[in-house]
Amino acid sequence: MVNNNSNDEEGCCDAFIIHDDVIKSAKKGLLIEEEYNDLSEFFKIFGNPTRLKIISLLCREDLCVCDLCDALKLSQAAISNQLRILRVNNIVKFEKEGKSARYSLTDSHVEMIYKMGLEHLLE
Repeated sequence: MVNNNSNDEEGCCDAFIIHDDVIKSAKKGLLIEEEYNDLSEFFKIFGNPTRLKIISLLCREDLCVCDLCDALKLSQAAISNQLRILRVNNIVKFEKEGKSARYSLTDSHVEMIYKMGLEHLLE
C-alpha cells in the first residue's frame, strides 16, 4: 500500500509503504499486554536516583544498611524505604548477620541492566 503524503520531517519515510512480510515477522516477537505492563513496572524501579545509587554500590560490594546510610548520607528510614521497594521487586536480597542486615543484588541480571543502561548513556 502506497500513500504519498508530503512529510518533510527528518526521520520519516518519503513514501508511506506498508511492508506486510516484515510486519508479520516483527509481530511474532510481541509479548502479551500483561507482560509489557510487568516490564514497564520493572523498569520504573530504575527510575529513582536513590535506588540507582544503592544498586551502584551493591554492584561493587555487599553492604549493610548502616554502610548504605553512611555512603549515601541518608537516614536509615530513607534507605530502608528504598531497599523495601528493591526487595519487593526482587532486585536486592539480604541476609542477617548478627544485628546487621547485609544487602546484595539478587543476581547478575540486575548488575547487567544497570551497567548496560550506564554504558548506553555514556556512549
